[in-house]
Amino acid sequence: MPEKITPGDLLNNIVGTFAESSSKQKSVPLFGEETSNSVTSNLNRLFGRQKPVHHLLGGGKSADVLLWRNKKISASVLTGATVTWVLFEWLNYHFLTLVGFALVLLMLAQFLWSNFSGIISRSSSEVPRLVVPDQLFVNIAISIGHEINQALEFIQDVALGGNLKQFLMVVASLWVAAVIGSWCNFLTVLYIGFVAAHTLPVLYERYEDQVDNFAYQVLGQLQHNYRKLDTGVLSRIPKGKVNWKKHD
Repeated sequence: MPEKITPGDLLNNIVGTFAESSSKQKSVPLFGEETSNSVTSNLNRLFGRQKPVHHLLGGGKSADVLLWRNKKISASVLTGATVTWVLFEWLNYHFLTLVGFALVLLMLAQFLWSNFSGIISRSSSEVPRLVVPDQLFVNIAISIGHEINQALEFIQDVALGGNLKQFLMVVASLWVAAVIGSWCNFLTVLYIGFVAAHTLPVLYERYEDQVDNFAYQVLGQLQHNYRKLDTGVLSRIPKGKVNWKKHD
């Protein structure tokens, strides 16, 4: 008689798998020593990944920032994003208000510098001027336009490619994004994505063996439970037969 499985058993099996994998995790070596199962771990990457995480993120300066190759730059970027989010979301500042305050402080600093530098040092010094290079805005516009065009090209390729599974996955992802957007504003969504992009890749790169092994264990346990559920419940559901009647 096939063994029946309940939702409680399914949850207990998943939790048990997580506890077992956590207890079997080995400490990460401090000096990057190779382990005996390095070949096996390279062949058992998540989603069949063969390239390193740094290469998948582009392999440039942006990948260095996301993977915290330079901790000062990465921490500064994340801190700047956090300060911006706190100012706009928690303190309810507006963009025009911050721009006005920043310009007032800049003008005040230049006024004090130009009027009191000669009194303090008895020699007039040239007041530094803040100039934003025009090429910076051009590069930002080109980068944003390139990313938008790539996203549009991908969506249209999926819509016209005829792959129903990929099409449904993209539609479900966009639907989830729309639901999340209804829970919080656009700035909060951007900040959550920004923090995730600066934390998840570096954590995965550091513990990729443990994460890949745990993911495959969970997937294997889910497949095993589904086979038991199919054998014990789904296969017993009677399937009606369609009788075609011939009409003269």
